[in-house]
Formats: sequence, C-alpha cells, structure tokens
Amino acid sequence: MARIIDGKELAARTRIQIRAEVAAFVASHGRAPGLEVVLVGDDPASVVYTRNKEKAALEVGIRGVLHRLPADTTEPALLELLRRLNDDPAVDGILVQLPLPKTIDASRVIDATSPAKDVDGFHPVNAGLLAVGREALVPCTPRGCMALLDDHLASVGAPTDLAGKHAVVVGRSNIVGKPMAQLLLARSATVTIAHSRTKELPALCREADILVAAVGRAELVRGDWLKPGAVVLDVGINRRADGSLCGDVDTESAERIASAITPVPGGVGPMTIAMLLSNTVRAARARLETR
Repeated sequence: MARIIDGKELAARTRIQIRAEVAAFVASHGRAPGLEVVLVGDDPASVVYTRNKEKAALEVGIRGVLHRLPADTTEPALLELLRRLNDDPAVDGILVQLPLPKTIDASRVIDATSPAKDVDGFHPVNAGLLAVGREALVPCTPRGCMALLDDHLASVGAPTDLAGKHAVVVGRSNIVGKPMAQLLLARSATVTIAHSRTKELPALCREADILVAAVGRAELVRGDWLKPGAVVLDVGINRRADGSLCGDVDTESAERIASAITPVPGGVGPMTIAMLLSNTVRAARARLETR
C-alpha cells in the first residue's frame, strides 16, 4: 500500500516556522506583515476559503484583513480598491479570491495587482520570472506540492534533485499545471504536461515517476493508469453525488500501485494555505529590502 503524504502534518510544521519568521519580522520592523484578502460575492466555497485564509494569517501573527464586497460590485470599484491596497505601505500581500462574478474580467484584476504584493503568484510578471528561473512569488498550490514532494523524498532518503525522473502534470491551468511544470523542470525532472484532451492519456500517465493530477475531474486517474512505485500528488478537489469530497485520482485503486499519494482532503489543500502565509512573509521582506 502507498504511503500517505500527510499535508496537515507538514502544514502544521510549516506554520510553526512561519510564526517564528513573523515574530522576527515584527522585532526588526515594528509591525506585522499585512495580508489583505478580497472576496466579491457570496459563493459558499469562496466564503469558507477566504475565512480560512484570514484565520490562518491571524494564527501566525500576520495582520489579516478580509474585504467582503457584494456580488454587484463593479469592476472599476474593485480596481479602485486594488489601487488603494497597492499604495498602502502596511499591505504586503493582496489576494483576490477567484472565481469572480462574470461581470468582472479576472485578467484585468490580476494585472492590476502589484506584482510585489501578488501572493497568489498569478501576475504575468511573476509568471514570467518563474518561467525564466528567477526569484518570484510562486503560486501557492504548486509551491505546496513541491514542499510535500520534498518532505516525502527526505523521509525515504531519496534525493530532491529529480534528474532522470519523468514527471507528468495532468492539467494546463495558469494556477497549477503550468507553474507546477516549471518548478519540476527547475529540479531537473523531465516534464510532460498533459490534459483532458491528450490522446492516450492513461498510457502517458503510466510513464510517470511523479504524477501531478490537476485537471478538475473527479477520480479520473485510476490505479491502472499508474507506474508501479509512482509518487502521486492529487491537486483536485471535487464533490461526489453523495456530498463527499474526492480528488482527481481514485485513491482506493491508486494506493495499491503508487509508492506514495496525497489524500483528499488533507493533502495539498492545507499546504496551499501554508504557502500563502509564507508568500506574504516573503513579499514583506522583499518590499522592505528594495526600498
């Protein structure tokens, strides 16, 4: 049976480290790093996510503020709020919860967020820096995946250099798939990006030493799609007809083939929030160092 890669446990350890970093920042600069989260509308899942992010920030000593805007907020009004947050020296990180109402262009909102405060790592400047291998604010979910992978490899005494390993990323989004591939390339893995329209997808997945499932289709990847001994990072979070949560991987069948796998829930999700906190501290430090 596969080893379960426990995201809750690693996230708890990571938050202890971040709490110490925040305390050191306060001692040096006389204030806590500031994270401002913006929610437009009342989508139930987004409400829960944003509350959890605000709570997590406060727990490690970050000054967390949640802006809840009505669903009929106009794009100019949202852009004006972002302008104010960009200009506020006490704000180090800005996160606008996606998805946004259809009346607002998400690309314009992402572009309007200061790259230096873009703790989601979605701004084209940060995406470009990541692509060319330079220091950047990296999207939280891929960064969390890499932390989980590193922790697993360390626990089994394997090198974190992935030279000679074939990584397959199923999913091509700007939020997960593309930045995940860049991070794996930076570790010298041979990387293939696949997606729901890739031909012979099961056969391609069977070539993967490391498989990242981030396609958004419930239990798409089954055990017979896996190479024996593969490490599986399941980014998906989907809801079954009975209301229970599942990932993009059929965990029951995959556990019999993989050497290690992240659970859903309790795998990548907790690390995504931990990396948001880490990105906020990074952004705060970088802004002060460049003044």
